[in-house]
Amino acid sequence: MNAFERDGFALVSAIFSAAECRTIAGQIETMRSASAGTRRLLLQDGCRSLVVKIRQHPALSSLLSGMVAVQCTFFEKSASRNWLVAVHQDLSIPVAERIEHPALHGWSVKEGQLYVQAPVEVLQQLIAVRIHLDVCGAEDGPLRIVPGSHLQGLVTAEDAAIARGQEIVCVADAGSILLMRPLLLHSSSKSLGTSQRRVLHFLFASFELPFGLRWSDTV
Repeated sequence: MNAFERDGFALVSAIFSAAECRTIAGQIETMRSASAGTRRLLLQDGCRSLVVKIRQHPALSSLLSGMVAVQCTFFEKSASRNWLVAVHQDLSIPVAERIEHPALHGWSVKEGQLYVQAPVEVLQQLIAVRIHLDVCGAEDGPLRIVPGSHLQGLVTAEDAAIARGQEIVCVADAGSILLMRPLLLHSSSKSLGTSQRRVLHFLFASFELPFGLRWSDTV
């Protein structure tokens, strides 16, 4: 078992230059001003190009081989947009239509997109790729993760709260990428400073889904 599979995360530095981060951030602002929202950016040209670059990068290609991007979400934390997130696992995936099946539940709609809580067998195969567009220090509301917790499957709220004592803080330089299994327990605190923490969060998956489900978008 390699370190990523054991720990459920890996930080890869210097994937994008400072200039590239500024360009990406500018593209995101243009998309958002055109009412693209923050959750359904995947089919925008700039994000499609990023998927290709990520998948072909020598440091990432072996891990993402044979996978498709199925979601792109933009997160911005700053003095004016500040929040905290309790410890949790990412359990919902974006799908094209509702399918009635006993294994499928937790249906919801966000920004016009349909989501369902996927079976653990699907969730175990997913990889989140988080591009840090800014430096994310300890005071910038960084992600806090519990290494290895993705191997426990679905974790109860009580066990998740107990696991918080094992959290580590994921600080990152601009241009770095955090790879993460969505089943990894994670949280984030509010930013304590005045800087921006902008992250572009891609979700990669196998093309096929069970029970007749289809991804809403793929790149």
